[in-house]
Amino acid sequence: MMGLRLLLLVLGIILAVYGLSGSAAEAQRTARPVQIGALTESWGPTPAIVGLRDGLRALGYSEDKDFTIGVRFTQGESAELLAAARELVRSGADIIVTTEGGNTAKAAQMATDRIPIVFIGGGDPVELGLVKSLARPGGNLTGIASLDVELAPKRLEIFRELVPGLKRVLLVYDATNKHAVEQLAPYRAAAWNLGLTFVERPVRSQEEAGAVISGLRRGDVDGIFAPRVLSLNIPGFIVATSAKGTFPTMFQAAFFAERGGLASYGATDGDLGRLAARLVDRILKGAKPADLPVEQPTKFELVINVKTAKALGLTIPQSLLQRADRLIQ
Repeated sequence: MMGLRLLLLVLGIILAVYGLSGSAAEAQRTARPVQIGALTESWGPTPAIVGLRDGLRALGYSEDKDFTIGVRFTQGESAELLAAARELVRSGADIIVTTEGGNTAKAAQMATDRIPIVFIGGGDPVELGLVKSLARPGGNLTGIASLDVELAPKRLEIFRELVPGLKRVLLVYDATNKHAVEQLAPYRAAAWNLGLTFVERPVRSQEEAGAVISGLRRGDVDGIFAPRVLSLNIPGFIVATSAKGTFPTMFQAAFFAERGGLASYGATDGDLGRLAARLVDRILKGAKPADLPVEQPTKFELVINVKTAKALGLTIPQSLLQRADRLIQ
């Protein structure tokens, strides 16, 4: 009996130790910050990712204590997105957030069907095969649609108001980027309806994109229309040309107007990030991406760079000055 009691005592101590260790380990797992993996074609954290962080803070989350954001960026190279997405999966991301284009979200989708994915921006998520429907996404993805293609007619209309005599508009696009190519048809239709002609230049490398844009001469085109996708650094090359005061340029994001582009019109990337933070919050509280409807922005911002307009010799119509949300002096 003494031996049996001693054995039971030892077993009890062992179970107690293992039980406490298991509880401690579980508590540690619960206490660790949520790992958010951000995937982008950009050169670092984008305004949308900053908006995501700010949105989570506004919801009561503390950075480093409740969440961390690890960014993987490919510097304009779409071909490297899948490898970057797989690296986020290997590194233990609890949620993946993608920005700047459908290719980024597709890469994350190919990398995992288990980890929740929240996309920010891109084309029509249904047409891209990201979700089954906007109301019932299904699968492990949901997100925020930027309505970039839908806003193209309005963006071109504003561009025409800003630039008297605008007729020939340069459109440089990544011919290897399926998402960029799919945007061509609605862009062409919008231009045709406004009496504009796109001078299309397909490119396949950053070197080619830079050469096409930097090689423009006065008279070749009347203006440049920048695509939303960041692949091959096309918007970057365009904004560099804007700074020289040679060609009027129209962008979808204020980021580029702030850096010398003539104007931008679209949903604010920071606002899109803050909208995405609400979806992340709901997922962290137990909701499944499959059941969270894809959201769309309702606020759009017109930004005009007055300094660039002066360098180009343009007089901004009073009607546009009054409609602008921001004027950059």
